Amino acid sequence: MTCASCVMRVEKALKKVPGVDSATVNLATESARIAVHDAGMEARLRRAVRDAGYEPLAPSAAIDAVDASPWAGFAPVGIGLALCAPLVLPMVGDLVGKDWMLPALWQFFLATPVQFILGARFYKAGWHALLARTGNMDLLVALGTTAGWALSMWLWLTATDHSAHGMPAMEPHLYFEGSAVVVTLVLLGKWLEARAKRQTTAAIRALHSLRPDTAHLLVGMAAAATGRPEQSTAPLGGSDPHTGGERGGHTVDVPVAEVLVGDKIVVKPGERFPVDGTLLEGRTQVDESMLTGEPLPVAKDVGAKLTGGSINGEGRVVLEVKAVGVDTVLSSIIRLVEDAQAAKAPIQRLVDQVSAVFVPVVLVIALATLLGWYFTGHSFEVALIHAVAVLVIACPCALGLATPAAIMAGTGVAAKFGILIKDAQALEVAHTVNVVAFDKTGTLTVGQPRLTALVPVGMAEDEALALAAALQSGSEHPLARAVLQAAKGKALPMLAPTDVQSIAGRGTQGKVGERTVLLGSLRWMAELGVNMTPVAAQAADLQAAGATVSAMAEQQAQGLQLLALLAFADEPKPGAKEALASLKARGIQTVMISGDNRGAAEAMAKRLGLDAKDVLAEVLPGDKAAKVLELKVHRGVLPPGRPKAKQPPWGAATRAAAERGGVAFVGDGVNDAPALAAADVGMAMANPNGGGTDVAMHAAGITLMRGDPLLVAAALDISRRTVSKIRQNLFWAFAYNAAGIPLAALGYLSPVVAGAAMALSSVSVMTNALLLKRWTPEQGGK
Repeated sequence: MTCASCVMRVEKALKKVPGVDSATVNLATESARIAVHDAGMEARLRRAVRDAGYEPLAPSAAIDAVDASPWAGFAPVGIGLALCAPLVLPMVGDLVGKDWMLPALWQFFLATPVQFILGARFYKAGWHALLARTGNMDLLVALGTTAGWALSMWLWLTATDHSAHGMPAMEPHLYFEGSAVVVTLVLLGKWLEARAKRQTTAAIRALHSLRPDTAHLLVGMAAAATGRPEQSTAPLGGSDPHTGGERGGHTVDVPVAEVLVGDKIVVKPGERFPVDGTLLEGRTQVDESMLTGEPLPVAKDVGAKLTGGSINGEGRVVLEVKAVGVDTVLSSIIRLVEDAQAAKAPIQRLVDQVSAVFVPVVLVIALATLLGWYFTGHSFEVALIHAVAVLVIACPCALGLATPAAIMAGTGVAAKFGILIKDAQALEVAHTVNVVAFDKTGTLTVGQPRLTALVPVGMAEDEALALAAALQSGSEHPLARAVLQAAKGKALPMLAPTDVQSIAGRGTQGKVGERTVLLGSLRWMAELGVNMTPVAAQAADLQAAGATVSAMAEQQAQGLQLLALLAFADEPKPGAKEALASLKARGIQTVMISGDNRGAAEAMAKRLGLDAKDVLAEVLPGDKAAKVLELKVHRGVLPPGRPKAKQPPWGAATRAAAERGGVAFVGDGVNDAPALAAADVGMAMANPNGGGTDVAMHAAGITLMRGDPLLVAAALDISRRTVSKIRQNLFWAFAYNAAGIPLAALGYLSPVVAGAAMALSSVSVMTNALLLKRWTPEQGGK
């Protein structure tokens, strides 16, 4: 494809195929994303592309092509430059007062191969455009240069005919050099454009290169009946210096594509992990910088999660495979980046509308130029040259590249620093954000609370802790893990619970032995009618200190009886306070949404530098989306329990800010997915413990692969810069045509100058977009 008109034509052809829901074509990546009903439609889709005049290639072709030499594809350009040099020489001679004009025959032999051999691609693509009753850049180039070549032939043959009839010999001015130079300049522009495209796909290439080709599979000494060696069940560790194998087994190098879930893989120091898995043996430091942007190695112990593509440190380790192929984290990241780079930003709709009518309008302007000059007393030769200049300078290459080139560069450099932008719409909307709402636990805080106090009622402290730990033993909730950790620290015995039920946003109930136990929030206990009077004062003091307070009760014959009060505390994430301050410095309102009671939420907000008015406390998981929607519709919200007459409406500043821009929500878990989807821009923050990050990533438009709140400001910054580049590119693309077409029509530009300007427009747009590759997140988000 060569221009925005090509994009329109391919999209139209694909959408006509029965069973296609939608089709989006990207000029910069020369790729299409197609939503279909039937997965077996690929052959029909390929045929539709070919019938439209284009060649469908395998998805891997784009990745394979970029490994070529930087000079790949330059041969036609080099030949064109060599053939054009003698044609341009007379122009240089004119500057020094020399007449170096070549004979017409020489001009013909030099220009014709350029026109019809090197320029054959323009005729082929232009012919397909005519058959489809549309226009594109190739058609304009073919018409313009052919007109110049044909005019030169006519002038040359006319002069020869005069001489043959005994008339005075004429030395006509020919335009072979104009047509040949235009073809060569366009080819040069396309070659430079292709080189720039290869740079914009650097992020995808780098991600693909993270996948090793082979893995060291740990196997037993006997082969299975299927021919696949058995997995070793012998103790791991150690190696045989003679065989290079492991004790009780040995390693076999197999292609990564043949690795199965459950296999055991040996990874040596300095090697990349081939797949996702869990560390079975050994300790090591892992470099995850390409995936998360975190430059420091991360310590990994037995049981830790390992991500394919990351680099093993100094330790030899054995991992158990948990995900392969398209299910790995690396494959998900590649898909996200590819989808973002292939998608269209909403601003691209303007380009599509313009390109649909652009070529026909240019043809009309060129015809008007021809007739205007001819009927105002100028020769047909002069009129045709000006019309050719209009056709050449109007090529809409830059128009088609302006948006996708900037998106590719922006999403690529963002991925390098651990910011995955899922779609172009999120990228475009993010720069308008004036309100950022944060989930508290795991996003602004470490998300690993500790049990800081336990107040038993009518029983021993260790008995109460053992009972609470037994009930929570099957839960993955952060508070449950804190209880279990405290019980393990005291080596308390725990019974296995039965009939355990999790009550969303409230707590857990179940049977421990013969006792029916409930553990959850104070609000839930109040709803159930539990008498909290004996510990009300302690609960108030703990909440005032910023702790999250829960209660445990038992179902007895006389009703629910309070057993204990449990207090938990979390710590702010490193950099969270600086991140919020950075956003405030940019004029962005920051909001914290928490399920904690107001006292605990406000205490944490104070540590983070937030005002109490910017806290939404006691918000159930299912209500987070509703709170985000309230921000979006510019409604003020009162903090719970605050009388309206004494407290001005919460969110007055937020409401004013939201009227000027969008609302972003930052979360990290499964229960954040509805709020992420409800926000104008959802940002999913990776959770090192894995808890629900995958679900959050699917609901969010932007994924922060590192749990660093400072990345929020960085994501908004790269969005702003990318949209700025898009606007700059579109301005220059339109400006070239808006200024160039009238100048060419008025006779101020020759076809050669017009061709150079047209090639320059494409190259300048790509170069401007590539400036984004120099972006780095500023320290502290400043």
